[in-house]
Amino acid sequence: MKVILREKIENLGNIGDVIEVKVGYARNFLIPKGLALETNPKNLRILEQEKRMKEAAKKREKEKTIALAQKLKEISCTVRVKAGEDDRIFGSVTPLDIKKALDSQGIDIDKRNISIEENIKTLGIYHALIRLHPEVETKIKVWVVKE
Repeated sequence: MKVILREKIENLGNIGDVIEVKVGYARNFLIPKGLALETNPKNLRILEQEKRMKEAAKKREKEKTIALAQKLKEISCTVRVKAGEDDRIFGSVTPLDIKKALDSQGIDIDKRNISIEENIKTLGIYHALIRLHPEVETKIKVWVVKE
């Protein structure tokens, strides 16, 4: 029986693939769980429409992240730390510290999306890379100042 996959299934195929499977496997497992549709013109149209909707949603999401990236380029974040002599700080500045500084400005970014190019162990101005989307990333200026 030929079915159209609605989700990626290990060892079978990807979304939208038309594959040949045994009738029992299709009727008892794939179709009831919503993992596949029976191949017919109606279901092919449904699949094409779902693809178009997903593409439009991805495009809107990318546009949102591009706008956020433009906003982030214009701002800088200030991280206040305890420092000793010679402007050396106790510990180092981490992505979590940068996330907290951005949160205080009303910008919510996951700490896993923030990467620091170098270890921040002294006061000064640094740059952090923020990945907002697989295709969109931006750098922000991080000011490390004495508390």
